[in-house]
Amino acid sequence: MAEWLADRHDALLINSDAFQVYRGLDIGTNKPIDRSRYRMLDLVDPDEEFGVRKWIEAVLPLLSNSFDRGRNVIVVGGTGYYVRALFEEYGDLQEAPAPELRAALNERIRMEGVDALARELTERAPEVAKKIDLKNPARVQRAIERLESTSPLTFRLPPFRKIKIALAPSAEQLTPILESRVEQMIATGWPDEVASLLDSGVKINAPGMRAIGYRALANVVSGRITLGEAREQIILETRQYAKRQRTWLRSEPNLKTMPLPDTWPNEEPWTTGSNVERIIHSGE
Repeated sequence: MAEWLADRHDALLINSDAFQVYRGLDIGTNKPIDRSRYRMLDLVDPDEEFGVRKWIEAVLPLLSNSFDRGRNVIVVGGTGYYVRALFEEYGDLQEAPAPELRAALNERIRMEGVDALARELTERAPEVAKKIDLKNPARVQRAIERLESTSPLTFRLPPFRKIKIALAPSAEQLTPILESRVEQMIATGWPDEVASLLDSGVKINAPGMRAIGYRALANVVSGRITLGEAREQIILETRQYAKRQRTWLRSEPNLKTMPLPDTWPNEEPWTTGSNVERIIHSGE
């Protein structure tokens, strides 16, 4: 749909998928066939940290340039936090933590337990501590990492007219499509892609390997699990992620949703009758 709209409105396509920024993660992140049409693809290697702040810092010049030239922009992708942080102009975005800090906090949690870090957080930032689950190691660790971060990013977007649109298939529509998509990606070489990444020196715990399916298939390559077991694990993780996305979208500010007919995905409903065009032109 984004490509169809870009053709009709002379729009620049900007990827907002957090894992399509990684080189070599192609099949499993479902990168577009014609990558030349997009910006923000294949930016970093899988062993590099890349988060919302770096993404926004790279996107802002593209938006400014497009606005100055009078060109439309379509931000497209599955990472809701990236889209929300950009459109809602989140303030005080922090830098990614230094790898040494993250490693040290991981080791402290392993040796001392999460309660020790929770006490430190409560002493240093009691207001922050009140807002998070102090029994959740990841949340406590991230909170302390933010305390150690410097130079928060604040920004303002060019004065585009902004419209958020989400395709909204039902769970009943989406579930069989997710399963067949996993089957298709495996059949078209996803395990070989993962094996190639490991052969090139990418570690199973690298940041890029957090993408759904990559660690499961790495375990297939190493012989820890079978391909059938990985397939079931990937389908389950994908369904759980889709459920979280639906929950996220229900709280998305100023979002216009577009239900899909029973003929989807065999029919592309945005090309006929074009509800999406009505949304764009009316702003409703």
